[in-house]
Amino acid sequence: MAEALTVVGIVANIIQLVEFGSGVLRRLEEYQSKFGDIPEAFRHIKAELPVLLDALRQTKAAIDAGSMQDESRNALLPAVEGCRVQINLLDDVIAEVLPAPGDSWTRRGRKALRSLRYDTKVEKITSVVRGYIQTLTYHAAASLRPLAVDRTLPRPTPSSTVPFRRDPHFMDRDVLAEIECKSKQPASRVALVGLGGVGKSQLAVEYSYRTRERSPSTWVFWVPASSPARFEEGYRKIAERAKLPGWDRSDVDILKLVYGWLSHEANGRWVMIIDNADDINVFSPSGRCKGREDNFSNVRAPLLEFLPQSPNGFILITSRNRDVAFQMTGSYADIIRIPPMEQTHALALFRNKLGGSVEHNDAVALVEALDYMPLAIAQAAAYISQRAPRATVSRYLQDLRRGDRDRAKLLNMDIGDSRRDGTASNSIIATWQISFEHIRRDRPSAMRLLSLMSLFDRQGIPDSLLDGRYHDDGDASIDFEEDLNTLTSFSLVATDVEGHQFEMHRLVQFSTRKWLELQGELEAWREKYVKLIDDNYPVGTYENWKACQALFPHAEAAVSCRPGGGSILEAWASVLFKAAWYAEGVGNYQAAYEMSRDALEAMETTLGAEHPNTLRSVNSLGLVLLKQGKHKEAEAMHRRALEGEEKVLGREHPDTLISVDSLGVVLSKQGKYEEAEAMHRRALEGSEKVLGREHPDTLINVHNVGLVLSNQGKYEEAEAMYRRALEGKEKVLGREHPATLISVYNLGLILESQGKYEEAEAMHRRALEGKEKVLGREHPSTLISAYNLGLVLESQGKYEKAEAMHRRALEGEEKVLGREHPDTLISVNNLGLVLSKQGKYEEAEAMYRRALKGKEKVLGREHPSTLISVNSLGSVLESQGKHEEAEAMHRRALEGREKSPGEST
Repeated sequence: MAEALTVVGIVANIIQLVEFGSGVLRRLEEYQSKFGDIPEAFRHIKAELPVLLDALRQTKAAIDAGSMQDESRNALLPAVEGCRVQINLLDDVIAEVLPAPGDSWTRRGRKALRSLRYDTKVEKITSVVRGYIQTLTYHAAASLRPLAVDRTLPRPTPSSTVPFRRDPHFMDRDVLAEIECKSKQPASRVALVGLGGVGKSQLAVEYSYRTRERSPSTWVFWVPASSPARFEEGYRKIAERAKLPGWDRSDVDILKLVYGWLSHEANGRWVMIIDNADDINVFSPSGRCKGREDNFSNVRAPLLEFLPQSPNGFILITSRNRDVAFQMTGSYADIIRIPPMEQTHALALFRNKLGGSVEHNDAVALVEALDYMPLAIAQAAAYISQRAPRATVSRYLQDLRRGDRDRAKLLNMDIGDSRRDGTASNSIIATWQISFEHIRRDRPSAMRLLSLMSLFDRQGIPDSLLDGRYHDDGDASIDFEEDLNTLTSFSLVATDVEGHQFEMHRLVQFSTRKWLELQGELEAWREKYVKLIDDNYPVGTYENWKACQALFPHAEAAVSCRPGGGSILEAWASVLFKAAWYAEGVGNYQAAYEMSRDALEAMETTLGAEHPNTLRSVNSLGLVLLKQGKHKEAEAMHRRALEGEEKVLGREHPDTLISVDSLGVVLSKQGKYEEAEAMHRRALEGSEKVLGREHPDTLINVHNVGLVLSNQGKYEEAEAMYRRALEGKEKVLGREHPATLISVYNLGLILESQGKYEEAEAMHRRALEGKEKVLGREHPSTLISAYNLGLVLESQGKYEKAEAMHRRALEGEEKVLGREHPDTLISVNNLGLVLSKQGKYEEAEAMYRRALKGKEKVLGREHPSTLISVNSLGSVLESQGKHEEAEAMHRRALEGREKSPGEST
C-alpha cells in the first residue's frame, strides 16, 4: 500500500500522483504481457489510467504556464486528492485479485473466483476516475467562445454517412420488409435484436442503401454506439456532412447542435442507424445502478435525451440487448428478433462467399456445425478461400470437429471485412465475449448462471437444475428470474414454450467455456457441474427411465468434464456409471460401453481395484460387453467381479449373487450350459435365502435357470421355471415391465419348442407389442421378439408373414447392433430358413453362408449356434442336389454336437 501523498501544493501533488499512477499502470501492463489478458473489469480502468495521467499532466502544464486562475487551481486540490484515493484503492485490489508470478495454480484459481466479488468495486473506481478526468479536462480547457453562426453557407444535398460498402452477397430474410412497414409511422423507432454476429448490422447497411435508392432526398446517418465517444463522433460526422454552423468548433456542444437540426422538419426526411447499442450505460448513466456515488454523472445529460422524436425522422437500432432496445424504442412491438439463418439462406451465403463449387453434404454439415451464424459462416468461407487449395470445406469441418483447441483456433480467426465496424472483432468468439463482459459487469450473478449453463447439453436444460445452483457460497439473494431475463435479453439463452427448459447455441456454449478458461474459472465450474449432475441423476432402473432419458444428454456432457482426482473424480465416475446403466437398458450399447469403461477406470483410480463400487462397475462393463456380443471379454469381467466380491463382500451378498448370475448368462451364450446351470442355481438359491422368493433379482434368477434348461432341451423343467418367473414378475413388477416381457418372450420360445404353436404365437405377440410400447421398435430386445414371432409363424406354415418379420428383425439389428453381432447372425440364419421353406434355395443358401461365416468368426467353429448354421446350409445344399457338399456339412454338424450336446437359437 503506497503511503498517502503529502499536500505540498497542487503541482507537487500532481507530480507524485503521476509517478505513482504510472507504476500501477505498469503493473497491469506487465500482468497482461505475461498472462495474455486481464479480467474484464480491469480492462476499463487500464484504459482510463493513461487518460487520467494525461489530464493531470495537462493540468500541471496549464498551471506552469500561468494560464490557470488561482480559484481554479485551488478548486482542483480536492479532485487531485480524490484521484490519489482511487489509485490507492485500485492498488489494493490489484494485490488482492491479480495472480502474482509465484502463485500456484490453486491460488490463481481462488483469486480468479474472488475477482467476481471485486468487479463492482473496480467499476466504481473506474466511474469515479472518469468524473475526475472530466473535472480536470474542464478546468484545463480554454474558455468557450460564443458561437458565430454563418448563415451564408448553401444547404447541402442529402447524402449518407454509412461507412460500409454494400454486400453483394447479402441474403434478405424478410426482415427489410418488416422494417419498412414499421418505419412509415411518424417518429418511429425500430430495434434489431440478436446475438453478436447474427447479421443485424448487415441488415441495417442494406436497409440504408435501399433507402437512398428509393428516396435520394432522404438523409441516412450512421451512429456507432459502443461508447459515448463513438456516439459523439457519429453526431459530429452528421454535423460535418450537413454543414451545420460551428460543426468544426471545439467549443460547440455537438450533441445539442445535431439534435436541434434533426428536430426541425424543414431540414428534410432522415434515417438514423444507431449501431451496436448494447450497453444502456452509454445512453443513461443511471441505467446500470441506482444511487451512484459518482459526483460527476450529471456533467452531461444522458445520450438518450439527444435522440430526436421528430415526425420527419426514423431511427433504426441494432443491439444485442433486448432491454436496451426496449428503453430506446419504448415498445417491445418495435423490437425485431434476428435469429440465426435458416439452412437455405445459410447455404446460399456460404456458397456466395466461398465462390466456385462445393460439395452439398459438406456445405450442409459446415453451416450446421456453425449454428447457421452469418459471421461464423462468412469467416469460414474467407478462411477456406485464403488457403485454397490446401484448405477445403471438408478439411475445415474436420478441424472444427477435432477438439476444443482446433475449434477455438478456427473460431478465433479475425479475417478483415470492410463491411463491418473496424473497431469490432470479426472473430465469433471475441464478438460474444463482449456480451459476456457486459453481463459480468452489470449483473455478475447472470454471468455465473451462463457459466453453469454452458456445461450442460445445449438443449433441454431444466430450470430445476439451475435455480439456486449457481450462486456463491452464502449468497442466497440471487434472483434467478432476473438473471435468466438478462441472458434471454442478450439472446444467449432461449426458453421453451412451457418455460421450464432452456437451450443455447452450441457456439455460444463453446465461447462461454473458452471465456471461462481465459478467466481461470473453467475447472471450478466443471467441478460444480459434475457434482450437480451426480446429485440429480437417478440410478438406471426401469422405473427411473423417464428421468434418466431427460438428463442423459447432460450426463453425456459431463464426460468431457473429467476432474483430475479426489472426491470429485469419484462423483464423475458415479455419473457415468448411472448413465451407462440406463444406456444399456435402452439398447444404446456403444454409449454404455464407453461410459462403463471410463467409470471403471476412474473408480480404480480413486477407490482401488477391490472397492465394492469398483467391482460393481466391473460387472456393469461385463453386462455391456455381453450385449455387444463380446462373450470372452464379458466372461473375464464377470469372473473378476465375482472373485473380488466373494473376497470383499462374501459369497451370499446380493452384489456377489448378481455377478454369479451374470457369469452364468455369459457362459450360456458360449454354449457352456452345465457350468452356466450351476451358476444360475447357485444364484437362485442364494437370492431365495437372502432376498426372498418374490424379490425381482430372485425372479431374474428363476428366469435364467429356465433359459439354460431350455438350451439343454429340458423343456418341461424350463417351462415350469418360466411360468414361475412370469407369475412373480407380473405380481411384483407389472405386466409391461421389460423384465416381465422378457419372461413372456422366453415362455413363448419354450412353448414353440414343444409344438404348442398357437399359445407360443400369443406369447410372442404380447411380448412384441409390449416391447414396442415400452422400449421402442428398434430396441435390440424388441427385434429379438420380432424374429422369434417370425419363427413361430414359420412353424405354422405362414411363410410370407414369417419372412416379413425376419426381414424387419434383420434390418433393425444391422442398423442397431451391426452386421456381425451374434443376434444379427441368428436373424440372417432364420431368414434363410423361411426362404428355404418357400423354395427360394439360392437366396436361402446365400443367407446360410453369410450366417455361418459370421458365426465362425464371432462365436467359433464349434459353438452350438454355429453348428445350427452348418446343418441348415447342409439341408439347403441337399435340396439343390449338391449331395456331397451337403453330406460334409451334416457330418460336421453331427460331430460338433457330439462334442457339445444341446441346442441354441
